[in-house]
Parts: sequence; C-alpha cells; structure tokens
Amino acid sequence: MWGMSKYLPTIGLEVHAELCTKTKMFCDCPNNPNEKRANINVCPICLGHPGALPVINRKAIEMVIKIGFAVKGEINDNFKFDRKNYFYPDLPKGYQISQSDLPIVKGGIVDISSYLGYDRIIKVNRVHLEEDAGKLVHSVDKEGKDISLVNFNRGGLPLVEMVSEPDIHSAEEAVAYAKELQLILRYLGASTADLENGQMRADVNISISDNDNLGTKVEIKNLNSFNSIGNSINYEIKRQAEILSNDKNTKIIHETRGWDDIKQKTFSQRSKEEAQDYRYFPEPDLPPLTKDGFDIEGLSKSIPELPIEKRARFNKQYDLSPDQISILIEDKKMSDYFEQSLSELEADNQKKANLEKIKLIFNYLSSDLRGLLIIKGVGFDECKITPENFADLIDMIIKKEITSRVAKDLLVKILETGSDPRDIVSQEGLGQISDEAGLKDLVIKIIEENPKAVDDYRKGKIQVVMFLIGKTMAILKGRGNPDILKKLFKENI
Repeated sequence: MWGMSKYLPTIGLEVHAELCTKTKMFCDCPNNPNEKRANINVCPICLGHPGALPVINRKAIEMVIKIGFAVKGEINDNFKFDRKNYFYPDLPKGYQISQSDLPIVKGGIVDISSYLGYDRIIKVNRVHLEEDAGKLVHSVDKEGKDISLVNFNRGGLPLVEMVSEPDIHSAEEAVAYAKELQLILRYLGASTADLENGQMRADVNISISDNDNLGTKVEIKNLNSFNSIGNSINYEIKRQAEILSNDKNTKIIHETRGWDDIKQKTFSQRSKEEAQDYRYFPEPDLPPLTKDGFDIEGLSKSIPELPIEKRARFNKQYDLSPDQISILIEDKKMSDYFEQSLSELEADNQKKANLEKIKLIFNYLSSDLRGLLIIKGVGFDECKITPENFADLIDMIIKKEITSRVAKDLLVKILETGSDPRDIVSQEGLGQISDEAGLKDLVIKIIEENPKAVDDYRKGKIQVVMFLIGKTMAILKGRGNPDILKKLFKENI
C-alpha cells in the first residue's frame, strides 16, 4: 500500500453531487443542468436579493435520507441548515446555505472490495445537503482581454456532500470509493453524477507521515474526473515526500491547491481555510428539522437493490467473470436489460445450454448493442430494441437460424426501426443456409477459383479454409452455415 515510499498517505474525500430534483434547493427555479442559455433559471431567492426568503426543497432532503440508508449511515433525529460565509463572485448572497454541526446523516460505510481484489471498507463521516454555487466562465473579449463571467443557472441547485473519514491510503482506493459512490447515487436515481458535466465533483485532502502522527493536510479542489482524482493524489504524495525527504526542517504548507490536467501537477491557490473562517451560524430564515417529519420507514423500504447487492447476486446466479459482472453493474439500465432479455428466453434444463444463452446475451449486449448505442448517443432506456426482440435475436443465433454475421447486421436494422427480428429475417430472406446439397456446388466453384489457397491447405496451412469460407460467405451475404461450409471444404479439397 505504501509503495516504495517510507511515508504513509492519509486521504479523505469530499464528494459533491447535484441532486435530480425538478427545482432548486430553496426556490422554484428549474433544476436543468442542460440549459445552454446563461442566467435563465434564476429568481430573487437564488440570486440573493434583499427580502427574498428561501423555502426548503423536501424532495432533496428525502434523497439525502435515502443516500444515508444506502451507505448504512444514521439519520440524525434533528438537523438544520447553517450559513457558511465566504465571498466569491459565483456566490451572490455572500454566503452559502449548508449544514455544519447537525447534518442529515452521520456515519456510514462504503465497500470498495470489488475494485481492489481485497477486502476494504471506507468509513463515511457524514452526508449533508447544501446549495450549489454559480459557475464562472473564463473567456476572451473582442479586444483579446481575459474576462470572467458568471452563470447563475447552477446557483442554488441541491448539492449533496458525502465526506469520508481520513480512511484512505492510496489513489487506487480513493478512485474506487468515488466510483462506488457514483454508482450508489445512480442506482438510487438521486443524481446522474456525471463528472464530465460537473454534476459530481471531488475535493481531496492529503497528508503524509512516517510516524503515528498525521502530517499537514493539503486540499485539492474541484476534481472532475476519476483520472484527475487518482493522478492528483499520486502527484501530491510524491511532491510532499520530496519536500520532507530533502529537508527535515521544511514543512508542508497547510493550503488549498488546484490540479492542472494538462501539466499533470498541483498548484497553490490559497492558504487553507479553517471552520472558524467560515463563521458558521444557524440559518435564521429556515427552521430546524426533525426526522419525525419524514416517512423514514417508507424511504428505507424504497431503497432499490444497490450495486454491492447486485454484484453478489450476479456472482451467485450467473456464470460470468468478475470483469463481466463489473461491466453490467456499472450501468444499471444495461444490467436490467440483460436480465429482462435473459428472462425472455425459455429456460433450459441443460446447464450447458443455459450458460450458452448467458454468454451470448452478455457478448452481444456489452459489445455489439452497447457499441451501436454509444454511436447513436443514447442509453438502454432509449433503445428501440426491446429485451423481447433482443432475446429473439439471440434465440435465432442459438438455433442456427441466422449466422453471427447476419445477427450483427440485423441489430442495426432493429435499432433503426424497432421491428421484430423474425419479421425482418423472413421479409429479407436472411435465414441461414444449411442445405449441404445446395452449398456444395458453390464450394466447388470457390475451390476452382482459388488454386493457390487450395494448394496451401494441402501443404498443411489449415487456417486457409477460413479464407475460403469468407469468400463463400461474401457471395451468400453472410447466410451460409459456417460449420457446414467448413465440412464441405475439407471433404472436397
């Protein structure tokens, strides 16, 4: 875990995610991250106009309670909102409504063992709710001068912050923790948690030490990709280790640093604020809350099957490798589609037959269909191919009614039209040709037209038969039965 360094890194993560509510945290402005026009979704409340009073978004609190259950945390009996005072251009009120000493959730755990290959659980300190800030846009004006503009559409969106204990000791563990939190948020439907769109961001706190005492903490702010999280941690560990190793009298500066993705290095931004610098005090315009005001039991029962639970079930239920299971778990909609498609195929008493169905569905789903959806820019919930039609396609492959080549072409057609695959096969005559008598004449013709390949085969280059089968398939437009063709070529060469 320590690698080649004599220093032990101690790392904590603060993961922020925008919640998928219809409106902002304290006003009725739309929560629309896809709005392209600047400063459209704003009002006197989220812009901090004098006299405008906030109203709590109940749905956001319910989402955070569900997140608390998902990480096995404790829902506080009493919680409240506080003012976190600091001045920055993207914060119109001059303070942020957040939570300090009484968050909604305290404690919890996140199991990251499946990412690492060894048992590892990261403890959660707290989960709290706050409002997001606006977004600074840096640009150049017509005269070529650098300018900064503020878009307040994001300002006031409900933002959940999940704070880990300083319980992480490597970049690998930190990335695994962030990935699992992203999956939990998505499975709950609480957030899209897209890092590339800024809907999930992470701050990393790092210190290193060669003894039992913690070192000086450095914070890296606003990391927006898993690569940035991992690379910034590794760089900062190396930077701090070099400082301590070169001069024992030199101390690490307690500061906030940024991450330069191009130069792949951290850079100093400002001295690190302490809690007292923010001058927290209870938000006077919002009442304190109790969990008795929420349907705690109902929220607990509404928690869906979580990633860790689905991994365990898939591992027990399906003959898939850990890597294959991870691919399915990473996309809840794809894993649901996988199981719906599998359920459409008739159960077979033969274990071997069932394993073939699982293998084929996974392969065509994770590779061919997913690849086509990525090209089209849509997800499995928007796919025109129903699980029933996808299962029919797999069934035709298993029964050798169509070839794999035809199956791939058929996928494209179904995705465009949403038609039944059997109807397309029937209408376009795409069924597999397995009649030996009908194929023999064509095989002999191919043999006569490719004397060099035939001579190579007779000299022991048996792989040449695949070249001959390919020639035949081109004429048959992929409809020939490859097993029959292979048999006929061997018999007639």
